[in-house]
Amino acid sequence: HDTIMLTLFFIKNNREKQITKATPSQSAMKFTAAVSLVAISTLSTAYGFAPAINSRSIASRTPTATNSPIISSRPFASNAAASVTNLSMSASPLTVGIVGATGAVGKEIRGCLEKREFPVGTLRIFGSERSAGKEVETKFGKVTVELFEEDKARECDVVFLAVDGDFALKHAENICAGDDGAVVIDNSSAFRYKEGIPLVVPEINAETTKGKKLIANPNCTTAIGLMAVWPLHKLFGLKKMVMSTYQAASGAGQPGMDELVEGTRAVLAGERDVAENKIFAHPLPFNVIPHIDKFQENGYTKEEMKVTWETRKICGLDDDFPVSCTAVRIPTSRAHSESIVALFDKPVDVAAARKALEEAPGVKLVDDPENLKYPMPLTATGQYDIEVGRLRKNIAFDNALEFFVCGDQLLRGAALNAVVVAEAMIENGALAAKV
Repeated sequence: HDTIMLTLFFIKNNREKQITKATPSQSAMKFTAAVSLVAISTLSTAYGFAPAINSRSIASRTPTATNSPIISSRPFASNAAASVTNLSMSASPLTVGIVGATGAVGKEIRGCLEKREFPVGTLRIFGSERSAGKEVETKFGKVTVELFEEDKARECDVVFLAVDGDFALKHAENICAGDDGAVVIDNSSAFRYKEGIPLVVPEINAETTKGKKLIANPNCTTAIGLMAVWPLHKLFGLKKMVMSTYQAASGAGQPGMDELVEGTRAVLAGERDVAENKIFAHPLPFNVIPHIDKFQENGYTKEEMKVTWETRKICGLDDDFPVSCTAVRIPTSRAHSESIVALFDKPVDVAAARKALEEAPGVKLVDDPENLKYPMPLTATGQYDIEVGRLRKNIAFDNALEFFVCGDQLLRGAALNAVVVAEAMIENGALAAKV
């Protein structure tokens, strides 16, 4: 309570300073957004979610559960992957490598390996000259960061790449080449659209990893959305899909989160009327930006086309299957949100759709509007499951459902997906300890 009162007092003082510089409507917008930001930050800390700007990873917290009958969640386990307990007991210990372990996604990969009791015999962390020699405390013991070399990475059983596409293009195929190479799970976009390389959400298409040594992780937006769409596609047969996304600053990495936080602070402190922008196309605080990645010839951005291309490949749909997306950056720190309109071949039934989502692995149904229960970034942050709610028949199209999805893009959209891919590969025999 004291924290809230002191923070609101700070905002009030700064609002009084700003009001002489801005119109009444501008000042009201800033004040309203500031109060919302402070309330979310304070309440999230109070209810067990560390702010994403904290150096401690949110995903290092154990995901919470609920006894509410309205909020339904199955234990997270892929149909294609063994349960955590059985997997850790039955699988031989593996030598696991992480390249880029000090970045946002790399840290979350390490956290998922620890929490899911992945069968790590030896953990090796590879970095640049700047990081080499540093020691990292892990559940698997103290690990000294090694200077990256392809030959060293090839000694591992599996290597998680949490680096940019240029690095992956240069090194990934060399790391996995030959019978003595490592399995490589790449988080970049380098190989997502390359023929013969599986693009995998394990709850959907884990079987495509059999006999493969290089696996591509999908774009975070696609992975989060398809976790909800896939169970409905199996039930009714997807015909078309229209998606609008509301993507957090962390989609641009730590620099994006830092720009949002610093820009918000500068505006609230009265240092600037409009925040500076270096990472985003326009200032993000108190704004939304309908532009993520480069614009293409067809008027869509590359981020939007990724949803189209990747949905087709992951779900095994035709190359011209109709999927449309509008991607928007919003001033939240972590967890992406998506509004989805899905049109189906068969008549839809909301009760059947709800049951399918309740039973889907990795999905939590949060859908009780009367009691203000629906998916939000605040509640999806740090969670392994994606949240889906606001489920209803669309009144503009026949045989269509409309719903809202939130998911932690550093987990379900990146690190967690990569680790569950590895679990599925252990289960199907594509990943094993070298003899």
